Parts: sequence; C-alpha cells; structure tokens
Amino acid sequence: MSINWIHNFPFFSIFLAMLGGILTALLNDGKKALRLNQLITLIVAILSLCLLLNVTANNESFTFMMGHFPAPWGNELRAGPLEALMAFVFSILMFLTVTGGQREIFTDVVSDKVKYFFIMINLIFGSILALIYTNDVFTAYVFIEINTIASCAVVMAKGHGRSIIASIHYLIMSSLGSGLFLIGLCLLYDITGHLLMPNIQEQLILLSRSGEYALPLTVVCGLVFIGLAIKSALFPFHTMLPNAYDNSTSAGAGILSGLVLKSYIILILKFIFQVFSLEVIQALKIENVLFVFGIVGMIMGSIYAFREVRIKKMLAYSSVAQIGYIFMGFGIGNMAGFTASCFHILAHAATKTLLFVSVGSLIETNGGKTGIRDLQGAGRLNPFAGVAYSVGALSMVGIPLFAGFASKYYFALSAAGGKLQLSIVLTALAISMILNAIYFIPTVISIWSKPEGEIKPKAEPTFSFKCVCVAFMMINFILGIFFQPIVAVIEQGLRLLG
Repeated sequence: MSINWIHNFPFFSIFLAMLGGILTALLNDGKKALRLNQLITLIVAILSLCLLLNVTANNESFTFMMGHFPAPWGNELRAGPLEALMAFVFSILMFLTVTGGQREIFTDVVSDKVKYFFIMINLIFGSILALIYTNDVFTAYVFIEINTIASCAVVMAKGHGRSIIASIHYLIMSSLGSGLFLIGLCLLYDITGHLLMPNIQEQLILLSRSGEYALPLTVVCGLVFIGLAIKSALFPFHTMLPNAYDNSTSAGAGILSGLVLKSYIILILKFIFQVFSLEVIQALKIENVLFVFGIVGMIMGSIYAFREVRIKKMLAYSSVAQIGYIFMGFGIGNMAGFTASCFHILAHAATKTLLFVSVGSLIETNGGKTGIRDLQGAGRLNPFAGVAYSVGALSMVGIPLFAGFASKYYFALSAAGGKLQLSIVLTALAISMILNAIYFIPTVISIWSKPEGEIKPKAEPTFSFKCVCVAFMMINFILGIFFQPIVAVIEQGLRLLG
C-alpha cells in the first residue's frame, strides 16, 4: 500500500513547532533562537502550501491518526482546504511579525530571557496549528492550555510591573474561559461517550432529533461557546486585551491579536460544523445569540477604541470590534456568512499584525512614547512604518482595494437572504465603518503631520523591517484585490468540513 506523505504534513508541522520550543531551551543565544523560529515557520509554511495545493486539487479532506490508536488513547488530526489555507497564512504572518518586531524584542526583553520568549512563541505557534488541525475535543483543550500559558509569558516578557499585572489579568480571564470549556467537554463526553468530533456529532444529531437530553445539551453548548468566546475576547469578555497589548512587545501583541485569538475562533467553527452540526445549532437558536453578541461587539469595540488615547490600546479595542464581525457572520447562519467570517479571519490577521509591527517601529522612532498625540510626525521620520500603518488603517476602515473591504463586502452579501437581517447587518456595518474611520483616520493624519519643533529619529529602520513592511502590504493588497480565488478555497473547505 502506497503512503501519501502529504497526509503527514499536519503532524509534522505541529511536531516541528513544539520541537522548536524544546530545542530553543538548549540554545545560549537569543539570535540563534530567532533564527530557529524563522526556519521553523518557513518550513511549516512550505509544508502547508504543499498540503493546500494537494487537497484543493483533489477536492479532499482526510484524517490522520497519531500513534495508530483511536481516541481516547490516541489523537486524530483532520486537514482540508480550509485548515491548510489557515495554516499557510498564519505561518507566513508569524514569520513576518517576528522578523519585523525583532529589534524591539531584543531591546525590551531582558537579554538573558530572550530565548525563553522564543520558546513561548514556538509553543504558541504549535498550539495554533494543533487547534487548526485537531479532530478530537480533548486534544483541543490540551493545546488551549499550552496556548494560554505561553501567551501569558509573552505578555509579561518585558518584566516590569505593568506587564506582570496585565499578564495576571490575562491569565485569570483565560483560565475562566478554559474552565468553562473543560466543564462543557466533560458533560459532552458524559452524554455521548466520545471524544472524536465526528462521533460526537453523530450522537448529538440523534439526541437532538429524539428530544433526549435537551436541557443538558443546551447547557453544554452554552459552556463551550461562552468559554471560547472569553478566549477569543468577544465583547463583553474583552477586558484582558487592552493592558495586555499595551504592555507587551509589538511583535507579541501582533501575534496575540492576529493569530492567537483567531485560533480559538477557528476552533469555534470546527465545533459548529464537526461537533454540534448546523442542525443542532439552529435547533438551539445558538446562531441568534452569536449574531446579537457579534453586532454589539462591532459597535462597542469601536466606541471604546474611539475614546482611547494610547495607540496600542486603541488597536486592542479595534480587535474587539473585528472579532464582533466574525461572530456576526457565524450568527447569520448560512454558508455565505461562514465564508465571510473565515475570510475576515485572514484579513484581520494580516492587517492587525501589520498594524502592531508598524506601530512598534513608529513608537521606537519617536522615543518610546505610546500616546497617539506623541506619534505626530513619526511617519515622516519612518516612512516605511508610516506607509505600512496607513495601509493597515485604511484596510480596517474598509476602503476598496484593501483586505478589510473585501470581507465587509461579503458580510453584506451574506445577509441578503432576509430583509430584517440585511437591514441590521448593513446598519451595523455602516456604523462600525464610520467609527473605524473616526479613530483610524486621525492617527494616519497625525503620523504624517509636521511635528512641532525639530525631532530627530531615535532609531533607523533595518533593511529586514522594510522588507517585512513591503511583504505585509502585498498580502493586504492580494486579499483586497484577488480575493475571489481565496474565497473559492474557503467555500470548498467549508463544504468538506460540513
């Protein structure tokens, strides 16, 4: 029997990232730790691209049993076009974010702690890949915990009092989400007797049709979705984000906002399609709850961002608003809504990592001040970072040709099935876009305005940072202009997932 080695790529990707965390601990130089992380992310990107091309060409998805033992003794992975696309894009963004923010990492993190920072980055990367590929619920919980602990360490990497306090807050909220999720899994296992997602789904569909365990099933859904909503910082469970992002390195904040939060949302998507099924979700009216919370999150996140005077906190609240977009798409309840949400996961991941990396360089240029008014003229002193930030800001607003416009366009299309739903979605999109413009456009004007007095740049951007800015902007334009082939892959992946 011939072996399809490509089917091993999801396991190899996770294994490489986790192995990177172990090998980094043996290194005595932070720069070697950086190079190892860059090498791993590039290898995983290549593996993910090969996997993506294979599964899309063959229109297939497959499962991979690790250790040749079925659950609960072994673990199972699942891969299709959607998973491969997410893994590929996330790998590229991880590489660019770390490369673009490396100078701040070596400046702000204590020198003998830099390698530990990269240990955590590798563990985060491995856990993100595991959440993308997992096909059993307990493995998902294990990697949620790895992700949580490593993320807290990244938040407190600077080592000062504010970062430690922010890390504790992040840990408390994350632990609450993890705890609720675990209780939900325990009840789910008690009801169904299974840990593999397809087996659980089969039992839940039978129970839903028979009417048995109606109340316990509702409680399980509530615990699982509330737990993951807390982990993904859906409003009003967002309070851990602002201080965490404001007191971490820009690369760390970009990874946490652009990638970590999205990994939990991808897990929610897998629970909707592979565990509970759309039939059960619709029977329990879960989509209505997600829709309401998504709409509220879109508006309230933007309002909080508008009131903020510190640039990183503003970006944190902006992330809360963008998470609302994704949950709104889930709540719309049709395949077009899920497609729009998946595309927005990619668009926001690419844009928010770009914003944090460029903001980190602008702050460094202006002497370390993080107030929005303090960045006046920073774009003139650091044009590459200024242009990159402007592209990211315009994408967040939803200007055509940028990634954010394409996702908002698909959100509008997905709600066209009903008049009331269409009116609500279009109104929420209009309000959110106006609010985005109100707080993003002034920051763009500020960084390009003429500074008061003579200000000399505190640091000259490196060549690698300039290359990263160009790459980030290219990705944004690709998502904003050539979005139809990407949407086609997402639609193919969702069909196979469901």
